[in-house]
Amino acid sequence: MLLKDNQRTKLDPSDDALFYRSPRFVTHVDEGFIAQLTALYRDRISPNSRVFDFMSSWVSHLPTDVQYAHVEGHGLNGEELARNKQLDHYFVQNLNQNQIFPLEDCSFDVVVNTVSVQYIQYPEQIFAEVYRVLKPGGIAIFSFSNRMFYEKAIAAWRDNSEGARVALVKSYFEMIPGFGNIESVIKKSDTPALLQMLGMGSGDPFYAVIAERMEPLVKS
Repeated sequence: MLLKDNQRTKLDPSDDALFYRSPRFVTHVDEGFIAQLTALYRDRISPNSRVFDFMSSWVSHLPTDVQYAHVEGHGLNGEELARNKQLDHYFVQNLNQNQIFPLEDCSFDVVVNTVSVQYIQYPEQIFAEVYRVLKPGGIAIFSFSNRMFYEKAIAAWRDNSEGARVALVKSYFEMIPGFGNIESVIKKSDTPALLQMLGMGSGDPFYAVIAERMEPLVKS
């Protein structure tokens, strides 16, 4: 297994559904981060794609002027998901208790996850599921910053530097045979970490790790 048991632990081990039972109609990163994410989506996600936005909220940050064939949402708070106008359908599920997506194989062109990868306790199973629901040639985009609900982030995330977190997400993809063309997009903030935590400075750092589900090998 990629993670040891102690690396999966959270300071608050209670049911995540309890933590997220009240809706939070706020954004968890600043406008600069959101603008970079939307630009990345515009560049990497083709119009008319089928998109799965998991661990989502009341906004998905997809470009509002692009038409997608279908946007499926997932999260832990139904009120937040119901407010998200970019979702065509959504479901509520605690992925730290049940890692199997109720979705068909090879059914999405793109899977996105925004500022939530730090809460995944069983990345081995979750990234295998991301691979399963992607079409061959489809991509997954995981974006994150340095913000988090500290008590709900796993130890492997809390105890690492920002650079090590990028490497950690890349390793999640690397452990699933069939993911390739793994790349990272990094735009660091010029503001010291302490000032960032106080809400001061030039903005949130932006990180994204992108991987492709490679085409199946054709036997000769």
